[in-house]
Amino acid sequence: MAHTIAALASAPGMAGISVVRLSGDNSHAILKQVFKPVSSKDTFKSRYMMYGTLHDNEYPVDECMAVVFYAPNSYTGEDSAEIHLHGSPLIVKECLNLLYKLGAEPAKPDEYTRRAFENGRMDLSRAEAVMQLISAQGELSAKAALRQLRGGTFAFIHNIQKEVIDILSTIEAAIDFPEEVEDSYSPKELASICDDIANRLLKSSDARSAKLLSQGFEVAIVGTPNAGKSSLFNSLLMEDRAIVTEMPGTTRDVLRASIVLSGVTVILNDTAGIQDSKDAVEKLGIQRAKQEMETADLLIIVLDGAGPLSREARQILKENAHRSRIVLQSKVDINRTPYYDGALLFSSYTGEGMDDIRAAIIANINGVQDSELTLSRHVDLAKKSAQALISAKQAFIDGDSADLCAVHVQDALHLLGEITGDSVSEEVIDSIFSNFCVGK
Repeated sequence: MAHTIAALASAPGMAGISVVRLSGDNSHAILKQVFKPVSSKDTFKSRYMMYGTLHDNEYPVDECMAVVFYAPNSYTGEDSAEIHLHGSPLIVKECLNLLYKLGAEPAKPDEYTRRAFENGRMDLSRAEAVMQLISAQGELSAKAALRQLRGGTFAFIHNIQKEVIDILSTIEAAIDFPEEVEDSYSPKELASICDDIANRLLKSSDARSAKLLSQGFEVAIVGTPNAGKSSLFNSLLMEDRAIVTEMPGTTRDVLRASIVLSGVTVILNDTAGIQDSKDAVEKLGIQRAKQEMETADLLIIVLDGAGPLSREARQILKENAHRSRIVLQSKVDINRTPYYDGALLFSSYTGEGMDDIRAAIIANINGVQDSELTLSRHVDLAKKSAQALISAKQAFIDGDSADLCAVHVQDALHLLGEITGDSVSEEVIDSIFSNFCVGK
């Protein structure tokens, strides 16, 4: 018997409407004690929105709407209900206290979606898509999450699982009934099938695209002190987030903020100016700037438009010659003479050159593939599964025993099951659901 849980399902704080969700065996009984429909014809039919009063022993709390869902046709797969209240934090608090007083328990952050997974309403990839969709900031990541939520990832992996199971069944038949299947057991054909499946898995496993869609595109804005990095940061955000002064070394820590370009979340990192410094705090900021440079997908190197090219700036350019980078020359409103070949000229003061900078960032983002796998965890598992199938292919070609071939194929099947949740450990499940917020 599933204990009944309750929590705010919508965003906390003042709003037009707030939604409180109940789920569990007693959810309907509890709702009937606190909600009275205006119309006597309303009989708590499934998926039928009712208008009425939320009350505490006949004392009215709010005029609201309520709807019930019957198991197994609900989000969690259990009897559940929703109360749609006026979006006052005080009313929401009174509502939840009422429900808790009548036996409902506060829901844990992951409990609704975890119950949906445990009750078979969604596989693990769909459960992950719920969190991905909630946290999506870019259009492409939202579309990818929705495609995954609708079962795109599950369908792709499930079809491959069936093919791998067929291979395993053929091998096991050869082990158990060698004389009966001697003519139909073809290691060469099985090697070809393993190779084909492995190639499809690898084709769908674009680690770069998965990272961009799930984590965003990391851009580090770097350069010497007072080159115009923070002004550029503010201009790209179109708001004043970083303090800008004429005093060099104003930025001591890494400032992070995100924008959306071409449907992808771009995470901008404004870093401390790089120079030789004896100041302990500034040295720490420079160290963090260099750490950001190492992990960023793209560097924007800002050269001081007042010129000339400093020794520190030359060093930054030299050390990062192999990196994906955009070189900019600032303060074009003061000096229009370019002194570094290929640098884009811009002015944060007038806005000149900003469209060119955005276009240059987008050019570095382009190439995101429309893949069935959009989470880094799935990509990693698919690659490992493909490698197991490649090992199986080689075992077939080398004439290894059917038992050894079966081990490789079983490994591939187990790894695919970690994507859908068929063969995943409790620790992995706990880790995935630990990212959920209350009400989800």
